[in-house]
Amino acid sequence: MSSFPHPFLADEFGFLAYGGSLNIPRMLLAYHCGIFPWYSRGPVCWFFTSPRCVVVPERVHISKSMNKLLRRGVFKTTLNQRFEEVVAHCATIRRKGSESTWITGEVYRAFMNLHKLGYAHSVEVWYNEQLAGGLYGLALGRIFYGESMFSLVPNASKYGFIHLCQSLSQSGYKLIDCQQKTDHMMSLGGEMMSRKNFWQCLKENMLADHHTVIWSH
Repeated sequence: MSSFPHPFLADEFGFLAYGGSLNIPRMLLAYHCGIFPWYSRGPVCWFFTSPRCVVVPERVHISKSMNKLLRRGVFKTTLNQRFEEVVAHCATIRRKGSESTWITGEVYRAFMNLHKLGYAHSVEVWYNEQLAGGLYGLALGRIFYGESMFSLVPNASKYGFIHLCQSLSQSGYKLIDCQQKTDHMMSLGGEMMSRKNFWQCLKENMLADHHTVIWSH
């Protein structure tokens, strides 16, 4: 882990280090270690938050209202069909309590490169043949490292996330890293994992085979 201090050295807010570029080797090392870039301007800031918000795919929470939408097939979902559009929407959508985006031009370009190499993936949600929502992140080993999601139609991102969880569960994925606790993620089955347990999951995942079949559909 020569490019970063040990994650356990992060402060109470999760801040670990700053500087460096978002090149492919550094990004892959960071995410394998549960470290992620989060900044809006200036040098790159790297974080390792704990306790960690995670979702175990097979334990995703599906509310009664979402169950109805799923049964009715209100939305359609695809994988990796509009990756660039999904990231662009995530970067520009307005979020409560935030005036800026952490998806800077540098972050955007980094994820485009990761997508081209088969590491970064998107879920698209369609309504009446129009893109209604989506999410994206990195798949390394048997962990999906979620980055961001958006909805243009109510419940679209939840719908996409539930479908993602179901697909990940069927494909042997163990965990979705949600980085930070939010009401949105907690409503979908988010759990707070201790630093020690999360780090153990990361170490085990470094030895796991990369499971890519799901993303080729």
